[in-house]
Order: sequence, then structure tokens, then C-alpha cells
Amino acid sequence: MAETLFYFLVYPGLLFAGVVGGLLSWFDRKVTAQVQFRKGPPLLQPFYDFLKLLLVKETILPARGAKITFLIAPVLGLFGATTAASFILLPMFNINIGFEGDVMVIFYLLTIPSLMYIIGALASGNPLASVGASREIKLIVSYELTFLLFFAAVILKADQAMRMSQIIQIQAQATPFIGSISGVLLLIVGLFCTQAKLGMVPFDIAEAETEISEGSFIEYSGTVYAMVKLTKYIMLFILPALMVAFLMSGFNLEGTGIVWAILKVLAVVLLLTLIRNTNPRLKVKQAMRFFLIGMNALVIIAIVLTYLGL
Repeated sequence: MAETLFYFLVYPGLLFAGVVGGLLSWFDRKVTAQVQFRKGPPLLQPFYDFLKLLLVKETILPARGAKITFLIAPVLGLFGATTAASFILLPMFNINIGFEGDVMVIFYLLTIPSLMYIIGALASGNPLASVGASREIKLIVSYELTFLLFFAAVILKADQAMRMSQIIQIQAQATPFIGSISGVLLLIVGLFCTQAKLGMVPFDIAEAETEISEGSFIEYSGTVYAMVKLTKYIMLFILPALMVAFLMSGFNLEGTGIVWAILKVLAVVLLLTLIRNTNPRLKVKQAMRFFLIGMNALVIIAIVLTYLGL
């Protein structure tokens, strides 16, 4: 029991994933600043932002709405992200306590934060938050199918292995999946799905600061918004880590393998950052068409190529 709590709360769960995610948030903001010819924030700025929300800012509850649901939603979102972090990172750190089918459990756990954002927004009673929730629902309907097909394609490439540790081992013993044509296509699909799940431009439709003033999160402040911020930090780490596990043979934490592990995650985050800095925000219809037609077609092609051994 104590060991399980340690994995969940400290390493590689809440504390570890939150700290690494905060550092990746700084990396994302620093690269964005360089692209825009700015200096950018100091290294610890994401942690200052989090601690200021947690310890200084007042938590203001909406006058109208379901207050208990409003408060519980960020907690459940953080729980989903932390549990997903444990399931993803433990096999990557050679701690094999997974089970058959844990890959599909990870898929569902990664959906929890987005669903909680929707529930929290609807519980706030704010019309702008409701608009953000409506947009988030439409986005989920579009990209989750693509994300599920992405998982199916990886399972197919791994000889139908549905255990995270097995998928990593198969690549370590042969060739990383990214070394094939279908693997490159899956990388493209996975990047855009990750972009949408993180709410980054061009898929920040549910927040859209210039249109609906943070949308889903407009009523959040103080401690509860700190939980939202921490959830986003964790997701910024575990989604790129999932891409590394599925397509780049995971981590090898021995010798120079540690450096390569860091570079793999940074490379994925760098691609996400460059995408969000070189594209405008899409409309809801454009985003849905992009996933339901373009990305689904691409992942289906990757599945066919996998059957052909390419």
C-alpha cells in the first residue's frame, strides 16, 4: 500500500510529473518567446505561477451554479492525469507493475481531464464558460476517435500487445516504430491529437482568450485554478512521454540513455510549440473536419501500411 501511494503521489506520479511538466511549460514558453523575439520567463516562472494561485490568490466561487461540482471537477481532473502518469511512466522507468490491457485504461484516463473541464465549466453557471464547454465537447467528439485509432494502430504494430511494457520491449528488441512509414504517419497523427488534448493553438478553441476570456476556466481562481494549472503541467509531460513510449521505444535510463530520453521528450514538446506558434486558431467546424476527415484518413492509411509490413 505504501509503495503504491509513493508511486502515485511522489514518483513517478503527482510530484515528479508536476515538476517535470512545469519545466516543460517553461521550455514551451521560452521557445515561444524566442520565436517572437522576446526574452521569455525565468526557469522557475511556472512554479511561481502555481504557488501564487495556490497560496496567495483567493478562491472565488460563482454566485450561480453548482458549487460542489464546480470545486470537485478540478480535483477529479488532477486525479485522472496523475493516475495516467503512473500507468505511463512506471513501465518507462522499468517498474513493471502493469497488467494486460493497461494501454486501454490509459486511453480512458487521459480523457478524464477534458471531461472534468466540461463539467466544471457547466457547473459554474457562466454563459461564456458554457460556450467553452460546448466547444470542448465538439473537440472531444472529433479528436478522441482519431486518438483511439492511433492506439489501435500502435497495438497492431506491436503484434496486438495491449500492455505498455510489452510495446516498449518489442521496440527495444527490434526497431522503434517511428522507423517505418506507418510510424511516421502515426507520429503526425499523435502530435495533432496531443495538441488538441492540451488545448494548444490551433485547437485552443474552448479557451480562446480573445473571444470568450478563457472560456471553460473563466470562473476558476485561487486553489482550484492551481489544480487546473497542475493538471495541464502533468499532461504536457505525460502525453509527449506516451508518444515516446509508443513510437520511440521509451526510455533507456542507463548512461547516455538518460540524455536521449530527455531529448526525445523535448523534441516532441518542441514540435508542439512550433505548431502552436505558426498556426492561427481554427474554428470549431474546421477543427472537427480536420480530425474527422484528414487525421482519420491518415491513421487508417497507417493501419493499412502496418498490415503490409511498412
